[in-house]
Amino acid sequence: MRCSLTAFVALSLAVVSLAEPTLSPYNVHEKRSAIPIGWSHTRRHESAATLPLRIALKQSNIESIDEYLYDVSHPESANYGRHWTAGEISRKFSPSEESISTVRDWLVENGLASERIRVSSTKGWINVDVTIEEAERLMNTEYNVYTHVSGQEHVACEAYHLPEHISTHVDFVLPSVNFDAKLKGRSSQLEPARAIGQPGVGITPKTAGTISQIVTELEQCDEYITPVCLRALYGLVYEPVATEKNSFGIVEYTPQAYLQSDLQMFAMNYSTDLLGLEPIMVSIDGGYAQTEYQGFEYNGESDLDLQYGMSLVTGKQNVTLYQTGDMVEGASFNNFLDAIDGSYCTFEGGDDYTQDAQYPDPYGGGYEGPEDCGTVTPAYVISTSYGYNEADLTAFYTARQCAEYAKLGLMGVTVLYSSGDDGVAGNGNYCLNPDGTQSSTGMIFNPSFPGTCPYVTSVGATMVKPNATVTQAQPEMACMEVIYSGGGFSNYFVMPSYQKTAVDYYLQNYPPNYPPNIWNSTGMSRAFPDISANGANYVVAVDGQFELVYGTSCSSPVSGAIFTMINDARLAVGKGPIGFINPTIYSAGFAGAFNDITEGSNPGCGTEGYNVTAGWDPVTGLGTPNFPKLLEYWLALP
Repeated sequence: MRCSLTAFVALSLAVVSLAEPTLSPYNVHEKRSAIPIGWSHTRRHESAATLPLRIALKQSNIESIDEYLYDVSHPESANYGRHWTAGEISRKFSPSEESISTVRDWLVENGLASERIRVSSTKGWINVDVTIEEAERLMNTEYNVYTHVSGQEHVACEAYHLPEHISTHVDFVLPSVNFDAKLKGRSSQLEPARAIGQPGVGITPKTAGTISQIVTELEQCDEYITPVCLRALYGLVYEPVATEKNSFGIVEYTPQAYLQSDLQMFAMNYSTDLLGLEPIMVSIDGGYAQTEYQGFEYNGESDLDLQYGMSLVTGKQNVTLYQTGDMVEGASFNNFLDAIDGSYCTFEGGDDYTQDAQYPDPYGGGYEGPEDCGTVTPAYVISTSYGYNEADLTAFYTARQCAEYAKLGLMGVTVLYSSGDDGVAGNGNYCLNPDGTQSSTGMIFNPSFPGTCPYVTSVGATMVKPNATVTQAQPEMACMEVIYSGGGFSNYFVMPSYQKTAVDYYLQNYPPNYPPNIWNSTGMSRAFPDISANGANYVVAVDGQFELVYGTSCSSPVSGAIFTMINDARLAVGKGPIGFINPTIYSAGFAGAFNDITEGSNPGCGTEGYNVTAGWDPVTGLGTPNFPKLLEYWLALP
């Protein structure tokens, strides 16, 4: 599977000969094409400095994960819905003893004492503290120090090499070429750094300002979206009956936090069954609903997610809030995944500090408890409204994380991510340059991640057409107010088989009229989004007043709530959760289960982006949910 996940990554395979004749030739294992925005090369690292080297071992049977996942997720499979336990997944994919011994022997042969080498409890990582000189000799590389505009330093290399007989057992090595470092703010003002959760970073909702009147009429849904509009648009008329068996989780990254007073203000006006209720808070790595910093940039995302997610599943269904990361270190997607699946953890004591938040906080002032590793039960549906640009991360890093989403699908978890708010451009309207860098003047389309991972469901955004009513045949179009629905084609991941028919139809009948050097025109890459939902003009209570909010940040929790209600109906009749939905929703049996969107586009990178068309398109996917049809079709499955 690793080969297929990285089929579109241009990794050089130059061979380097070493003096030691007993070792096999060295090949480039991973290479970075450019330094990320905001970072600059400062100096060579001191040769005597200590480097905590962490070697990720390749997982057993990972090349067959597609087959395993489709076996329980495709509606025509005899094993549809027979999801795996966490224990079964751990046993199936744990690295082999051969991989552990081969890599350990290589380290010993290169002069590292065996007592320095540690194998993680999950057997997925080999950890060894080495000097920079030792690391450079081991991997035929040079380690440099890079400095961020904020002043924070980071250790990395341009590329590294591994012996041929070792590379087959190794996924990747940290620290190396990645720049997914969590930038740490130590002053009284949190810096708007490129770290998930920080204001202005990644996919964030946008506001068009405050509104003074209370809006309750369906006739105004083209100007103001409230829960009643969404229920009318998607036919969501349903009262849950299996709430004790069901679960719905929404992920937030500190310092993003909801305010209970905002939730109650919203409930009083638009969802009275939420009065007196609050989400079930699950703290991950010291996460909490902070109140030190307030304003739309700190409360808008979480307020939006919870007010609409909780309203649409009604007050009868508990909603879990996974509040991830403390105020000092923050958190990454990997920190969250560690918590819900212990087998994903890197090693006892915390993830690599240059990649993900480290707990206990080694700098002081932050969360002093141990890293959460397998301590949290994943909900049946998990919605996340955050995301990176695919180009922010290396192919190996994204591939490993993507495989974890496949494992969650095997366990029966539906994972939803927003597709982005900048059309064919990346977050912040950054596009790619020919050398792989990102800039505001770039012209190459810049897809998002994790939305491009074939094992998540990517959710784009629509809007009610001006002067349209929710009762007409098709009142929606692609969102083209304030934000543009993220969508396009991955540069890292190949096209999954489940969407090939739909995407091929689009490319053959509505081929984008752009030169092939500004988008992935191969016809072989993962296409996104998969579906869409309304993402414009949401009335949200933020810091004591109502604001109009836009973004795919709206679309993901709304879709998550709808799928949670489908799970409720299945659980009520003794069936299991819907799990990984993509093979099902793209299947012929689900034709017409989504409202086809046929108007609009998603501009970016100096272009009009892709056009919305009949059938699947890279702006709105298959369309918006038609709850009655989806309910009918899923209840007919085992």
